[in-house]
Amino acid sequence: MMRFHISYLTCAVAIIGAALTAAPSAAAHQTTHLVFPGQSIQRAVDTAQPGDTVLVTPGTYRESVKVTTPGLTLRGTGRETVIEPATTKAANACAERGNGICVIGAKDRDLEGVTVASLTVRNFPGTGVFAMATDGLTVRNVTAVKNGVWGIAQEGSVRGVFRKNTARDNGDAGLFLANTITREAGAADTEGTVVERNRLEGNRIGITVRRLRNLTVADNHLTGNCAGVFVVGDENKPRAGALTVRGNTVERNNKSCPKTARLEALQGSGIVLTGTEDTLVTGNRVTGNVGTSSLSGGIVLFKSFVGTTSERNRITDNTLEGNAPADLVDTVAGKDNAFTGNTCRASRPAGLC
Repeated sequence: MMRFHISYLTCAVAIIGAALTAAPSAAAHQTTHLVFPGQSIQRAVDTAQPGDTVLVTPGTYRESVKVTTPGLTLRGTGRETVIEPATTKAANACAERGNGICVIGAKDRDLEGVTVASLTVRNFPGTGVFAMATDGLTVRNVTAVKNGVWGIAQEGSVRGVFRKNTARDNGDAGLFLANTITREAGAADTEGTVVERNRLEGNRIGITVRRLRNLTVADNHLTGNCAGVFVVGDENKPRAGALTVRGNTVERNNKSCPKTARLEALQGSGIVLTGTEDTLVTGNRVTGNVGTSSLSGGIVLFKSFVGTTSERNRITDNTLEGNAPADLVDTVAGKDNAFTGNTCRASRPAGLC
């Protein structure tokens, strides 16, 4: 028994030491709240003050967690820290909506500076990590697996950073970012949100960016989805676009997904722009995306669900190979789209390569 207590104490001291070593010296007065298997993450989150860290040790935790404290860091120790649905009745609004971790601001004030990092969230009927009304949210090194809707999602938020996450086998998008989900509205300025170095695999869509502006999607690896990257706009003003899709590897997104009420069946779509403007798609490697949908192909410009064409987009310096029906597709001819410097073999219409 004495050995057990000593081992347990040694583990706790090691974890606390690692957490404090990683923290900036200016934050030394802030508190790290340790959570061990069998304990409640939510209870620790509710106890924490702005700027604190809730550090969740390895193990499986069956609960949903709602974060409303600014500056809070919710961090696991890697993939071995697992959050799954509770086996009992929902304990909070996050669980009631079928989500794993919810980071939620107020109607009149965004929740600032929250970080979710280094854990696995899986098997929720809704979304693994869902955020709304946040400013400066960071989600990094999170593994979101087999959630019913989205792996990681954010709406109505600014200055987010989504980096080095893995989203696999989720029902819709691995990563989903939107202005608003429940109503019609013009595209929102994300004030520089960054989606970079994530791995998206086996989802319906790897990354969906819906009705947003001023955002960068860079250096992600997307494979085995029905579609790789979807940038979605429509007739609302301001229009979606004025963003960058850069340096991504988009290969063999050939999973087959049936049509939905808003979108036809998907298979073999690399990067798709629908109803967007002033978007730069550059330096991507797009290979082996093959399908028979009108949205199939390497880089595809298409009309939106309500028929709005894509305009003034620049498709430049991409490497494309083995995509079908073509490497570059722009059959719905929006105004002033430019295709320059791309390495490819086939396009629809001819002459874009």
